[in-house]
Amino acid sequence: MPISLSSLSAVGVIAVLRAPSADAAVHAVDALVAGGVTGIEITYSTPDAEQAIATVADRHGDAVLLGAGTVTTPEQAERAVAAGARFLVSPGTRPALAEAMLATGAAVMLGALTPTEVMAATALGADVVKVFPASLGGPAYLRALRGPFPDVPLMPTGGVNASNLGEWLAAGAVAVGAGGDLVSAAALRAGDWAAVELTARSFSDALAATRAAA
Repeated sequence: MPISLSSLSAVGVIAVLRAPSADAAVHAVDALVAGGVTGIEITYSTPDAEQAIATVADRHGDAVLLGAGTVTTPEQAERAVAAGARFLVSPGTRPALAEAMLATGAAVMLGALTPTEVMAATALGADVVKVFPASLGGPAYLRALRGPFPDVPLMPTGGVNASNLGEWLAAGAVAVGAGGDLVSAAALRAGDWAAVELTARSFSDALAATRAAA
């Protein structure tokens, strides 16, 4: 089943995993879940990404919101969903790719940065617009986008950390995507799953604090 906006909002944080191997990705997911982060995006920059997706789907089931990222071809979209991905994320917006992603029945997140790109992604049927790289404009830029696009679900990715997570959500993000600030390349290379869990806990604590203050 594809995800709903309410389920995306409920997890709040999507961990964007660019792991050096499928095995590392699976171990990282275990650590993330232990730390309270259950939104998982395994990118196609991870070797054997589909194997990692299938293993995580089997191991964690509905306890995680599982998707595939860096989807750049129709074939990847089809294979990712077959492996167990419930949402698909592309770094950009291309009509043929968007059509193939939507045809899978999974939730679709298309990448955009400018207002024109947001309009294009929305016109192509994106369920969520991934604002990337969000680090270029920060929460103020996301807030500015909310002006002309008050009803478009926006998910900033890039530049999100535990310290500013609340600012992104206050600016109007339906959820946030976090890559290296959540799962560092160094921790992945070293297999330091305790560090991944600790950072995940800082994100989940920040999310809980933000919601408690709302």
